[in-house]
Amino acid sequence: MDRVLGAIEYVGNKLPEPFTLFLILFLITAVISTVLASMGAEVQIPGEEETVKIKGFFTGEGLTWFTTNLGPNYLGFPPLVTVLTIMLGVGVAERSGMLSALIRKLFGSANRAVLPYAVGIIGVTASVMADAAFVVIPPLAAMVFKAAGRHPVAGLLGGFAAVGAGYSTALVPTSLDALFAGITNAVMQTLPNLDATEVNPVSNYYFNIVASLVLGVIAGFITDKVLEPRMHKLDVPQEIADGDNVDTDADGNPISAQLTKEENRGLVFTGIAMVVVTAIILFAVLLPDSPWRNEEGGFLPKSPLLQSIVFIVFTYFLTMGVVYGAVVGSIKGVKDVVDMMTSAMGDLLGFLVLAFILGNFIALFNWSGIGTFSAVKGAEFLESTGITGFGAILAFIILASLLNLLVISGSAMWTLMAAVFVPMFALIGFEPSFTQAAFRVGDSATQIITPLNPYIIVILTLLRRYEPKAGLGTLMSRLVVFVIPFWTAWAILLFIWYTFDLPLGPGSSIFLG
Repeated sequence: MDRVLGAIEYVGNKLPEPFTLFLILFLITAVISTVLASMGAEVQIPGEEETVKIKGFFTGEGLTWFTTNLGPNYLGFPPLVTVLTIMLGVGVAERSGMLSALIRKLFGSANRAVLPYAVGIIGVTASVMADAAFVVIPPLAAMVFKAAGRHPVAGLLGGFAAVGAGYSTALVPTSLDALFAGITNAVMQTLPNLDATEVNPVSNYYFNIVASLVLGVIAGFITDKVLEPRMHKLDVPQEIADGDNVDTDADGNPISAQLTKEENRGLVFTGIAMVVVTAIILFAVLLPDSPWRNEEGGFLPKSPLLQSIVFIVFTYFLTMGVVYGAVVGSIKGVKDVVDMMTSAMGDLLGFLVLAFILGNFIALFNWSGIGTFSAVKGAEFLESTGITGFGAILAFIILASLLNLLVISGSAMWTLMAAVFVPMFALIGFEPSFTQAAFRVGDSATQIITPLNPYIIVILTLLRRYEPKAGLGTLMSRLVVFVIPFWTAWAILLFIWYTFDLPLGPGSSIFLG
């Protein structure tokens, strides 16, 4: 195992960081487009009369396109519109202390028998906190396990596995849903005349709800029946080796599963506020002549209500954060809310820089015709091999799982894969939202066993408080038991949706047409 993991680490370390990787891909696409354009390459989209001619980047037309559209390519990158807006609300909910208090409340209310399953479901859904979930959930899980008389290391590793292996899904819409949807819609511009449904942050919501519950239960079962017994069998210590306080995270910051009176009061008022917001939204959209209905008087497949999903998610998170913060005192005025939003934007600086090259890469892919060319030729190849059904989707999932060992950034990997596979699978009959759901399966389980995951070091630091001599191989050998069950469960769920043509979310189906 150590040799395999060492090989993965070696290869992964040879890869450039995401910005450089996409800069290289941009230049490669520029060169290929120029060569194909000089050869007069063109492609005909099935069902279309006109052919698409490849346009070269290193031509007068290409260079002027680039110099006049550098900024618009960046600012027009669709995920910026959705992710930045939602993160303003999530930032207030997180920094006011509401999200942390809610998670601690849910942990503390679970009894000993169901505790692993609570850790599993909460851990999977904790992706609403983005990367902060990797730091918050594992030490809290260890603490509540110990308080319940169970092995804290099982809670620690089980919590990390739930967060990491189920990171691509949640019981509630998250900024990741908005990010994926924006990228998916951007690459579908390759085939603008295709009758595909526009993807939004809730296009995979039904699938996500079921997946979150199933994966949460599986995480709990493995933690309860496999991981914890193994901890006892290996005689893994249940006390901190150096006598340090268990109620701290990897950075030594204090944590507690018990809520104060004010925190409980804050959650109560937050719950009341949510009921009020929900009632207002329902009243507004359920009126017979509601302006949020479509021209036929309904909500599907497209309506102002579905186009308002970003607003609704933002409103919920902002309301929860402001109400909770006002009750517990973490928010005393508008300035505090603005400071929390500013801090949340600070956390996205890395994404904002990466989005510059991602947006320009996708724009070049679409403008040059390389995206259309790749999609049509790829679809033709799949048809020639006879792999056009779920087998093609399964091969795509396997590829995503392998790439996930080397490319940890979900936005970077989805940009890379979506540029080719979303339009390609659309040409053989799959809705873009279904391809996006398939990517979620691949972009999940394997990230907890790659040394390139930066939070592997965090969890290893926490583990060494119990086992000072624990190494990367020690950690991987205990986390690998989650990978195959998670991956298999994901794939089976997707196959069920595929077989019975179930809606993935509101107005979102499996097949085109």
